Amino acid sequence: MTTSEVTASEIYLIRYGVVSEVARFVNEGPEIPARGTPVVVETDRGLQIGTVLEQLKPHYSKADESPTEFKLVRSATDRDLQTARELIRECEADFPEWCARICQWELNLELVDLERTLDREKLILYVLCDRGPDTTKLALQAAAGGFGVIEVQPVSSTGLVPLPRASCGSGGGGCGCDH
Repeated sequence: MTTSEVTASEIYLIRYGVVSEVARFVNEGPEIPARGTPVVVETDRGLQIGTVLEQLKPHYSKADESPTEFKLVRSATDRDLQTARELIRECEADFPEWCARICQWELNLELVDLERTLDREKLILYVLCDRGPDTTKLALQAAAGGFGVIEVQPVSSTGLVPLPRASCGSGGGGCGCDH
């Protein structure tokens, strides 16, 4: 089943991320999770834990919204939830080190939070600022330091600062580029 063939009854609103976002997720599996169910979701960042808010009603018109490529993978298992708790503890322990790096690299950014994807493939650094040269410098310094795949996500008092829609030569999305 392709995303364009999905009916509204297969689309869920799910809250996910340390700095929470709400998005539409396609459920291609047979399971129909209830409100409040912890789930594993696939986003542009990778695998994350989310919470089901609502299954969209059958009368919902997909024409009202742009299609989603986000997927509801499954209900979270006890192991998924344990892994998520471990990742939160690791990020809390790493927070002071990342604050020190940002100071050492003389970046005009304030670190707000850290989040590692459930598959441990990516570290997301939430920073208080607008998208600009310092977010790019942070991403470049982290890459040069061998810290793995890092996404720098600016936040403001109103929430996440949207990422540019264009892609770059390094794979786009969370590269930190100013497009």
